[in-house]
Amino acid sequence: MYDLYALTVDDIRIVEEGDVMKSIFVRIAKSGSAITDDTQDRYIEGKNMVTIPLKPGKEKSLRQRHPWVFSGALASVPAKVASGESVELISNENEFLARGAFSPYSQIAVRVWTFDPSESINDAFFHSRLLQSIQRRRQFLSNGSTTAFRLVNAESDGLPGLIVVQYEEFLVIQCLTAGVEFWKQEIVNQLKQLIPHQGIYERSDADIRTKEGLKPTKGLISGKHPPELVEMKEGSLRFLVDIVHGHKTGFYLDQRENRKQLLSYASKADVLNCFAYSGGFGLYALTGGANHLTNVEISPSVMKLLEENIKLNGLNKSSIDNRQGDVFEVMRSYRDHGRQFDLIVLDPPKFSDSRSQLPRALRGYKDINWLAFRLLRPGGILFTFSCSGILKPALFQKVVADAALDARRDVQIIQRLGQAADHPISLYFPEGSYLKGLICRAD
Repeated sequence: MYDLYALTVDDIRIVEEGDVMKSIFVRIAKSGSAITDDTQDRYIEGKNMVTIPLKPGKEKSLRQRHPWVFSGALASVPAKVASGESVELISNENEFLARGAFSPYSQIAVRVWTFDPSESINDAFFHSRLLQSIQRRRQFLSNGSTTAFRLVNAESDGLPGLIVVQYEEFLVIQCLTAGVEFWKQEIVNQLKQLIPHQGIYERSDADIRTKEGLKPTKGLISGKHPPELVEMKEGSLRFLVDIVHGHKTGFYLDQRENRKQLLSYASKADVLNCFAYSGGFGLYALTGGANHLTNVEISPSVMKLLEENIKLNGLNKSSIDNRQGDVFEVMRSYRDHGRQFDLIVLDPPKFSDSRSQLPRALRGYKDINWLAFRLLRPGGILFTFSCSGILKPALFQKVVADAALDARRDVQIIQRLGQAADHPISLYFPEGSYLKGLICRAD
């Protein structure tokens, strides 16, 4: 019998399948999950992982390679499976379907690691998946045009719940699911081998972790602590990123290609940049030749960071008006005073995390788009976005159309926008398509 609590992760040396099982058992002990005789038997003695059958007819989504299995699809749920532990899913006819991570707290009871019956879930698995994901970003790694990109995009890269972002020489990870939390130390060990870096910082402080029975957490995991601000490059522009306190992992990299689109419309324009955050769209507007830029941002600390980014890029402050305040209130004030603009950017935060919040979110999206159409000069351009994954593109377009109708504007869609190439979307996982945008012209 092993003295489990005397072991640390550094004591584990994986040299054969038996030691892989020992590694998993130690991880269960360290995670604080219930340790049972059955769990010990499965891993210490190298027995097969727990097998969970699905109800008849519930295997369709797995046959279509969708990586989520909801609790209602399970024919039975073993009482002695640790949170994040790997399980094998079979049909009611005993046919192999997938292997994935079990979560006893979430409605999504299993998130699939692999559909390949020959693929084991161990350190070699994570090495392979991480390497493949990094290699997919080789165009970013090699051309030097940007020094910040998402290296791993969760389900769409075959690693449900794992986000890995690189900012210059620092890595930021988000571990959002029970399975990733279970394997976190091994994932970090593999990242140490695969990506040169000074430090790895965790930003798993998202509320979504509570749905997995996990507490939000953040902090240094490995190496050097990131400085207060990390300077990154995106094309010809430079940005300061607050890894520790910034939104999500620090910067909205998913909007990279959409910011570039602004260059084609900004020349000699009077631009209103709403929900400006650290100034991404605004800086591109000025680079594209805008006559004047108004940034609106509610957070004083973020506004300070925006001003630092303007200074960093040597832009003319006399053509910039930074307004700290609520976007809805500022836009209404502009409407009441007859202020108009040639180009408006609406990049709001997520208005809805659940279906119950969707009606309220729709009202918010309609309100800001209605105000934007009221503020646009004839022939003006609107960049409007939603990052709420629960809001589908067709419904988002309808909300914008209703706003245009109420504003009595004749509006055309010039282009549809989505997330950047380092945020890929698996064809089998449409939920991965969360960012949607429209470029509209209002006559």
